[in-house]
Amino acid sequence: MPRSLQPLDDVVQIPYHFRCPISLELMRDPVTVSTGQTFDRSSIESWVGTGNTTCPVTRASLTDFTLIPNHTLRRLIQEWCVANRSFGVERIPTPKQPADPILVRTLLDQASSTSAPSSLRISALRRLRGLARDSEKNRAVIVAINGREILLSIVFSGVDGDSSELDHESLAILAMFSLTEEDCMFVAADLNRIRYFVNLLFHSSIDVRVNSAAMIETVVAGLRLPELRAQISGVEGVFDGIVGILKYPLAYPRALKIGIKSLFALCLAKQHRHKAIAAGAVEALVDRLVEFDKCDTERALATVELLCRIQSGCAAFVSHPMIVPLLVKIILKISDRATEYAAGALLSLFSASEKARRDALAAGVFTQLLLLVQSDCTVRAKRKAQMLLKLLRDSWPQDSMENSCDFHCCDVVLF
Repeated sequence: MPRSLQPLDDVVQIPYHFRCPISLELMRDPVTVSTGQTFDRSSIESWVGTGNTTCPVTRASLTDFTLIPNHTLRRLIQEWCVANRSFGVERIPTPKQPADPILVRTLLDQASSTSAPSSLRISALRRLRGLARDSEKNRAVIVAINGREILLSIVFSGVDGDSSELDHESLAILAMFSLTEEDCMFVAADLNRIRYFVNLLFHSSIDVRVNSAAMIETVVAGLRLPELRAQISGVEGVFDGIVGILKYPLAYPRALKIGIKSLFALCLAKQHRHKAIAAGAVEALVDRLVEFDKCDTERALATVELLCRIQSGCAAFVSHPMIVPLLVKIILKISDRATEYAAGALLSLFSASEKARRDALAAGVFTQLLLLVQSDCTVRAKRKAQMLLKLLRDSWPQDSMENSCDFHCCDVVLF
């Protein structure tokens, strides 16, 4: 509704039986509990979710926690909203009902049945995929019926042979879920399973490739042991596949998001970062940097900083004509984190290359750094800015030195 309940009450009276007994607001998705009382779904779910086992109205025990949609009351509320739209009341939309657990169990049984026709199994998986895509509640229902374990078993049924449409449909559903540490350990325990995902990174379908990358990132992020994460980063071809997704020529936001998440997770293993460089990660990162949203830009810059910490990475970035101007431009433009990562990458580049320092000065880094040390940014960012100024002191142009007082930088040490 476009306005709060109190102003609405001033011009139109909301019928008492249209209000939720818990929130006292107009119900949007009325459901009836075992005691016969009706509540708004979100309110009664919160009530039960906090450990309450009694009806909020009658105080009788809830013997069954099934919530039955009250379609008649919802239609009456919708009609009332339409009748009072002149008072600013908007019609409540018809809510999508959560997936029926019985239906979900049936679909999972059909999908996992090796004796069922392939067409029936694929059809069941497609229906599950639609349910999972509809809402978080539906995904929770699937998880509660051991859906993740069943889907993992279907996905890996093709490990020893060619992947099939059945595997791809299961993978598409799994890519919507987070995995438990136990699930991640199950996948990582057998490198053939990781190699299977890596092979799918080169599939003709970009959706299969992106879903496979999502699974690799989920597994790497879900493992506590650095050795296991490094083992996955070391699998032949994994960086080539991920970088290929980042370089995908058509506009595909999900490919960019999953690609950079995966690349960052894999680059956390220092011993295999050189493989990312060899796979073309530098060109992919620089070319796509302006296309990421805020969160993914931060992750991309963090990846740039990680790759700059190895010699081959630093050399590759120095040789790219656009990276230094881009890093200078990003300072103070996106977020404190982005500024920190950009400054950290510049530190590595400045330490390794006189050319990088000259390019940065030409791009206006001196002004950016002076503004940075005066800003309300983090202590780490200011410390990096001061270190950068120290590295640049022999390269400062004379006119910049003479005009530096214009910034009133009393807290900047000019070394």
